[in-house]
Amino acid sequence: MAKAIVEIKNVNKFYGDNHVVKDLNMEIAEGEFLSILGPSGCGKTTTLRMIAGFEQQTQGVITVEGERVENKEPFERNVNTVFQSYALFPHMNVTDNVAYGLKMKKVKKPEISERVENALSMVQLEGFGKRFPAQLSGGQRQRVAIARAIINNPRVLLLDEPLGALDMKLRKQMQIELKNLQKRLGITFVYVTHDQEEALTMSDRIAVMNDGVLEQIGVPADIYEKPATKFVADFIGETNIFEAIEVSADAAGQVALKSEIGEITGTDSEFSEGEIVYLSVRPEKTLLSAAPVSGYALRGTVRENIYIGTVTKTTVILQNGQEIRVANAAGSSVPEAGSALYVYWNPSDAVIIHSKSGKIIDAFENVDLSEYVEGSA
Repeated sequence: MAKAIVEIKNVNKFYGDNHVVKDLNMEIAEGEFLSILGPSGCGKTTTLRMIAGFEQQTQGVITVEGERVENKEPFERNVNTVFQSYALFPHMNVTDNVAYGLKMKKVKKPEISERVENALSMVQLEGFGKRFPAQLSGGQRQRVAIARAIINNPRVLLLDEPLGALDMKLRKQMQIELKNLQKRLGITFVYVTHDQEEALTMSDRIAVMNDGVLEQIGVPADIYEKPATKFVADFIGETNIFEAIEVSADAAGQVALKSEIGEITGTDSEFSEGEIVYLSVRPEKTLLSAAPVSGYALRGTVRENIYIGTVTKTTVILQNGQEIRVANAAGSSVPEAGSALYVYWNPSDAVIIHSKSGKIIDAFENVDLSEYVEGSA
């Protein structure tokens, strides 16, 4: 990874008794597109605002280009922020909106004109300088806000859900445009979003937050394929999650597990006999069979098939009432509703997640755990 341009070290943020960011440690590399992803209230926007200087951390250190910034005002930090509302001045045309920051710094007019022209060119808005915000589309207003931010040549651009107000089609288009713009500029982008698909599409790395805690940070493929926690597995896309106990493993790392309704199989390089774990398998990796499959004891009934264009999603209800979702490629055969089938998967396609809490999960009332409980008869 390139050298870190932003470092967040042991940062905590309290609002009274409300602990909204908890012992956060993160390095953001120079020139990368990092998305901070999580549900509402997870601390992602507060983290962005602490980097920007609109909020002060309660504890810890934030540095930009190696320099501590907690005693600097927002305008003194080499970062700029683009907000979801864009915050354009409605009474100013595009040129004046983009030039506003330079005018406040008393930059000379010829230089302002040149830099505004360059900034509008970068966001592909040449010829739009005399238009007012009300005369622009949502995507164009978003690009004006970015032009106004990048005209100051920031080292880091902070974006707080800037696509949230756009319709779905335009949002997808702007995701690609933003990513391409970031590559052209070479500026570090720190992007806050609650949209998993958006983060997967745009990011070099994703930092997943939940309840003020950094759950996992990594490249999109690892976040999706190798979730480190149950929250990440469940939050990123769809998945089927089982609570299970590790029973045995073979030399190849294939692990037999007991779940509430029987045996399932996965792979685990950190196998620990008797440990309670979660097993996550994505719908596109989940398979159905008319006959029992060795290593699995998951029998269920097909409730429905839902066609959504590229795939057909099959919902199977297991014997304990748990819903399992299976994604079938469009055009492939799907089982009829009411069919009794067996659910299984390739062990290498299932991710075993080790529980950090160490709590006994009460879902195992139908599993014989006596051999793992000290002093059992």
